[in-house]
Amino acid sequence: MDKGRLEAFSDGVLAVVITIMVLELTPPHAPTFAALAGQWPVFVSYVLSFVYVGIYWNNHHHMLKAVARIDGRVMWANLHLLFWISLFPFTTAWMSENGFAPLPTALYGLVLLLAAVAWPLLERALVAANGPECPLARVERRGAREWLSIVLYLVAIPLALIINPWLACALYAAVAALWFVPDRRMEKIVAP
Repeated sequence: MDKGRLEAFSDGVLAVVITIMVLELTPPHAPTFAALAGQWPVFVSYVLSFVYVGIYWNNHHHMLKAVARIDGRVMWANLHLLFWISLFPFTTAWMSENGFAPLPTALYGLVLLLAAVAWPLLERALVAANGPECPLARVERRGAREWLSIVLYLVAIPLALIINPWLACALYAAVAALWFVPDRRMEKIVAP
């Protein structure tokens, strides 16, 4: 199967996700700073989600460069990941339009969690298709950052519902910050 086709499809889905999210950024109806300031929840949630999509896109690119082959399992695992990422615009819009209310903020975190869980499934499928000696397998990507991300999501979701949605958003931003710089080991493997 052609790896390039999978990568092109994934890039297209991620581009559509960003396009849908940016369409939620509607200009204020008045030409004042006060009206613009009223749009801050939409802008903040857009920036956070844009960063997440960018992180997934960047890491997805590196991951696919580290393998030579894909198979049916990889295609389904990739679709599984893209499914959760495709829900980012919905949860982003719901969260921002409701001023970061508890339930939308918790659902946003749940979607982030499920995308984070889908990631190692895709990695495992790629390693299975390429063998234990492939560069991706040698990097040992499933480490502390992966587990810490999942734990932070698991803490943030009930935090949004029970205590304070803003604390949950701070944890979502912390996870994004954790992944903002790509894994240097992976970059060495995929360097030309």
